Formats: sequence, structure tokens, C-alpha cells
Amino acid sequence: MTFEEIQQLLQSEFNNLTLEVSNQESQAQINVPAQSMIEIIGFLKSNKSTFFDLLSCITGIDNGKEAGNIDIIYHLYSIPFEHALIIKTSIQRGTPPEHPPSIDSISAIYQSANWHEREIFDFFGVIFNHHPDLRRILLPNDWQGYPLRKDYKEQEYYRGIKVDNNFTSETNN
Repeated sequence: MTFEEIQQLLQSEFNNLTLEVSNQESQAQINVPAQSMIEIIGFLKSNKSTFFDLLSCITGIDNGKEAGNIDIIYHLYSIPFEHALIIKTSIQRGTPPEHPPSIDSISAIYQSANWHEREIFDFFGVIFNHHPDLRRILLPNDWQGYPLRKDYKEQEYYRGIKVDNNFTSETNN
């Protein structure tokens, strides 16, 4: 199934939705509204003509305060049909912890989403609604802030130890 055929299938199935298609990237992507992610991704996995049985990656991109959003990008692959698809959505950036950005979890559709979503939560502060175990995965539980957000302010001390990222590359012979 070609990208255009997948696009047409989605348009016919979700005719009340406006899907934005981008062919400017190295791999074509479909931009969808965040509130439709669960339905669209579930359809792409369960439909016999697409059968995207593998979620290979979920990526987060903070577009900064000026843009006011965070992109969440899903990389889907169909092993039997050997085709790939990128689904992209944008969510309001919010201000954690008072007003964190959020989107529904797809971990009930793809178990591999569990760790990907935890990583995005860990580094961007995105809340994945209905996630079975949303907690930090790479940083300590008491870490302050979300390091991949553009407005991240590095804490000066962590557990009484000065945090210093001014590393020098010296070679000892």
C-alpha cells in the first residue's frame, strides 16, 4: 500500500477530520489532531490492509515558548507489508507541574509505547493519560524539571552535590 493509498483510506474512514500531509520530510508524514490519535492509530494497527503491527519509536520535540507546542511523533511499521508511516501531532506546551502538557497514551494499543511515553514524560513533562505506569525512567524520581524542554533551568545542586555541566575534555597521558 502506498502512502497516498494510506492517506486516502484515512480520509475515507475519518471523513470529518482534516489530515495534513507533509511530503517535505525524508519520509512522508500525516499530521493529525491530538484528540484523534487513539482512534487513528488503533485503526492503522487493526485494519487488514495497513496492519501497522510495530511501533518503532515515539519522539517528542519542544518547539519553545514562542510556538507554544510540543510535537509528538509516532513511527509505525508494518512488518508483513513492509511499509512505514509517521504520524505527528502537536499538543499545547503547558507549564509543568501546574499545567503539564498532556495526550492520551497509546500503550493499550502498542505495549512498546509504555517506555517511549515514559521517556517523553521524563524529559519533556508530557502527561500520557491512562498510562499504566507513568513515572521517570532515566532520571531519578526526585529530579527537578524536564531537561529537553527549551526553558529548562539546570538545578544548581542535586542531593547536596553541585551540578556542573561545564565539562572540559582533557586527556591524561
